[in-house]
This record gives sequence, structure tokens and C-alpha cells, in this order.
Amino acid sequence: MKTKAAVLTALNTPFEIMELDLDGPREGEVLIRYEASGMCHSDLHLTDGTIGTRFPIVPGHEGAGVVEGIGPGVTRVRPGDHVVCSFTPSCGRCRYCATGHQNLCDSGARATEGCMPDGTFRLHRSGTDVGAMCALGTFAEYGVVRENSVVKIDEYLPLDSAVLVSCGVPTGWGAAVYAGNVRPGDTVVVYGAGGIGINAVQGAALTGAKNIVVVDPVSFKRNTALKLGATHVFEAADQAHAAVIDMTWGQGADQALVAVGVVDEDTVAHAFDAIGKGGTVVLVGLSGREDLNVKIPGAMMVVLEKTIKGTMFGSANPQYDIPRLLGLYQSGDLKLDELITTRYTLEQINQGYHDLLEGKNIRGIVLPHGS
Repeated sequence: MKTKAAVLTALNTPFEIMELDLDGPREGEVLIRYEASGMCHSDLHLTDGTIGTRFPIVPGHEGAGVVEGIGPGVTRVRPGDHVVCSFTPSCGRCRYCATGHQNLCDSGARATEGCMPDGTFRLHRSGTDVGAMCALGTFAEYGVVRENSVVKIDEYLPLDSAVLVSCGVPTGWGAAVYAGNVRPGDTVVVYGAGGIGINAVQGAALTGAKNIVVVDPVSFKRNTALKLGATHVFEAADQAHAAVIDMTWGQGADQALVAVGVVDEDTVAHAFDAIGKGGTVVLVGLSGREDLNVKIPGAMMVVLEKTIKGTMFGSANPQYDIPRLLGLYQSGDLKLDELITTRYTLEQINQGYHDLLEGKNIRGIVLPHGS
């Protein structure tokens, strides 16, 4: 079949809207009609080289839609099911899935190449294979993905809100709840209040943190953070640091969650200084694979027992936590609708990412079939 998609053809180029050929689903695969796709900063990392990939490729890894068809052997879903995609697949059999770490599943090893685990592609144009980011490629009308990459959800949930639990919400929420182990009464600093950091705020608030301090240079994001659980907001890290020392009587924060678009050395250093004895820094955002951006005095890690750790998908388990988060949305404990700033058509995707870089969006949503 044919599908319209937003395609990146090289580094530092805009998205191009193209018609592509899409193969049907093979063994263990699912055909999805994408109804909504979240606009994450990670997709831009394909354009600037932060995430190495092959071109051409259809970005988009935060998607939701309806199952249109299934290949042989599919058991998790059937045609007509509403699903949310997970950019981290979960086979359920590898060492990591078997030990409760679905976010590290071995079947996601080739995600940045844009191919299926066996190295083949489902999208093509004029005889050229076209990749799909995280084997999803959600900036398209239709896609063929592994059943390991979808999670069935209740049909009455709005897909343009549910799509946010595909990536940004669990990554941020889990960074606080799971990776950061935020507990009642803790003091937490969140660096960056975009589509991921704002959900770290929500996660910290839901666990009962006493002080949730947000650092972001954009006033719109700071104001949004205050509406979703932040107790204090600051434009700069040094301002936040002074306030944290004051509000904790010199003890420092319990956790510092780094959710900026590109993690740099200065932000990591600020986060390390902000936490007190036994505190934890959680790196959520990305940087280039060769960037040496964690430079801290090792002696201080030892004598103060500080920890720096990374988290993938917020250390959450897609098959369990995506429905769990949607349950919190239904109960009103987790805000999703309020995170959506603007909805765009597929043809407006370049404008959407311009708005993201300008700090105008918490989360932009692409509707591949139009509004």
C-alpha cells in the first residue's frame, strides 16, 4: 500500500512530505493506522547527528493508532484494537524482560538504524529502503511494526491524549518515580520543563515530594510547571541552587533530574552540586555518544555517597506502565490533555519543530490524517 510520511533525507535538512511504499505485515508484525504522534526533541537528534542513523528515515517514535491488520503469529492484538506504541519493544523472553527491565529489551538493539530486528525494512521509495525511527516511524499515515512495540489500550480513551504515554510521560514520570526513587517529603530539582521534564514534575508531585524545583529559561514552561505540581521555578540553575540550599537548611536536594534537550557538562555539574549527601542525579536527556559531559570530582561521590545514573524510558516497563499511567489519567491524578500545546497536520511538521525550538510547546501533536 501507499502511505504519506515526513521523511529526513540527510543531516541538517528539513522534513520532506513524501508518498512511500509500505509492505504488509510479516510474521509477528502489525499494520497500524497512526492517528496521533507526539513531537519529541529526540526526533530532532536525527537531524543534528546526536543520534546516529542511516538516511532516508521516517522519524517519530511516540505514536498511537488503530490496528488495521496483523501478520502470522500475532497474539497480543487484533484488527480494530486501539494501541499505543512503545519506542522500547518488549519481547518478554530476553534476560532484561525476564528480570523486569522491559525498557532494555534486546529486540531494540537496532532501533537507531530504522530497520526491523532482522535488518529488513518495510518502507521504500523508488527502490530505496526507507528507515523508521525505533522501527516505528510514527510521522506517517500508516506503519508496520513489531507486535512487541504496541500496547493495547481501552477504545474509549482519546488517542491524541493517550499518545503521550508512548514516550514523554513515562520517561519523565519514571525518572522521578522509578529511577530517582522520589519519596514523600523529598526535595527534587528538575532541569528542563519540556515534554519530559514536565512529567518528572508530575511524577514527583504524585509521590508526595515536599519541594519540586524547576529550572527552565522559558517563562511559559515555568508557569506550566507551577500548574502541574512544581513548588518553585527559576530561570537559571544558580538561582535554584541557592534556593534549594535555603529551603533544605543546607542539606541539598534528594534528587536532581536532568531532562534538558541536550545534556551538557554545565547542567550535570549544577545537578551534582544541588544534591546533598546520598543524593541522586538522574540523566534523562540525550547528548552525542562521544560527548564527555559528565565531569565531576570522584572524591565527592565517595565521601558524600552521591550517585549519577542514566534512565531509559524512565526505567518503566511498557506493557505494565503504559496502561498504569492511562489509569492515573482516567482518575485525574495524571494530566495529559493539559500537556498538549498545539496540534499540527503532517504538512505542518517543520513549523511544529520550529515552535518546539522556540520554547512555544510543552508537547506538539501531529495528526497524520489531519484535524
